[in-house]
Amino acid sequence: MEVPPPLNWVKSAIQAIRGFAYPKEAVPAKAPRRPRIGLALGGGFARGISHIGVLRVFEANHIPIDCIAGTSVGALIAASYATGVPIETMQHRAETTRFKDFGSWTLSRLGFATNERLQRYLYQFSSFDHFEQAGIPLAIAATDFATGQAAYFTRGEIGPALRASCAYPGLFLPVKLDGRTYVDGFLAAPVPVDAARLLGAELIIAVYLDSAPPDESPTNVMEVIGRAFSIMSRNVNQTWRARADVIIEPEVNHFAWDDFAQTPQLVAAGEAAARAALPHIRSVISHRTGLPAAATPVNL
Repeated sequence: MEVPPPLNWVKSAIQAIRGFAYPKEAVPAKAPRRPRIGLALGGGFARGISHIGVLRVFEANHIPIDCIAGTSVGALIAASYATGVPIETMQHRAETTRFKDFGSWTLSRLGFATNERLQRYLYQFSSFDHFEQAGIPLAIAATDFATGQAAYFTRGEIGPALRASCAYPGLFLPVKLDGRTYVDGFLAAPVPVDAARLLGAELIIAVYLDSAPPDESPTNVMEVIGRAFSIMSRNVNQTWRARADVIIEPEVNHFAWDDFAQTPQLVAAGEAAARAALPHIRSVISHRTGLPAAATPVNL
C-alpha cells in the first residue's frame, strides 16, 4: 500500500533527527605503513670497511634496518651488526685487523690459504654465534661450486656460513658444509639483494664496492684475481641492480684489497656515499607511504 505524501515527509524528518542525535562515528584514517627495509652489503675485502660508514649514517639519521644480508666481507659486517656489535667496536676491530687474523697460508692445489680463523675472529667480538640469536634477521650469501648458484644461509651456526661466503677462489680453500662445496658469494651474489627479499624486505638498499681502477696495472696475484672478478661482475652479473630500490656506491676503488690501515678513510667514504643517498631513500619511502618526502618519518 502506498504511503501518503504527508507521512513520507514525517518519516524523512524522523530519520534526519535520528541522524543528528546519533551521528555515525568517523572511521579513523589508516596510518601510513613504512615498508620493511632490507640492507644488502656487497663484498670487497678491506673495502668492505666502508659498510661501517654507511651503517653509522643510517643510525644517525634514524634509517631503520629490518633485515640485513651480506656477501663476503659484507657478510662479516652484516653478521656483526645483526648480532649487536656496536659501530665503534666494528671500526676499532677493522683498524687492528691484519690478514693473519682471518687467514693462514697453506700448501694446497685448491688455494694458497685457509680462512678457518675467520670463524674465531667473529666470535671474539660478537656475543652470539647462531642466526637464530641475531637481533636483526640475517642472511649470508655463498656460491655453490657445483651448481654455480647462490646459496643463502639463514639458520644454524653463523661461522661456517661466513667462511663459505668469504672463500675467495684462488686465495682461500673452498669450504665444505653438509656435503656441498662453497666459494665466495661474490661469484653468484655480488650484492645479495635476493637474500634480503627472502627475509621479507619490501624496500632494498644495496651497497656495492667497486675494485681497483682499470687504468692501473696489478702488482700482485690478488689484484689480478680481483680485477678479473670485477670485470666479470661489470659485464655479466649486474642483474641485482634492477631488483634494488636504492644503490649506494662508496668511492673505494683506489684502495687496495688489504688496506685495513686505511680504515678511517674507508669509513669516511661509506659515510659520504650514505649521506648523499639519504634524499633518495626518503623519496622512495615517501612514494611507498604517500607522505611528502620532507615530512616522511622513517620510523613509521
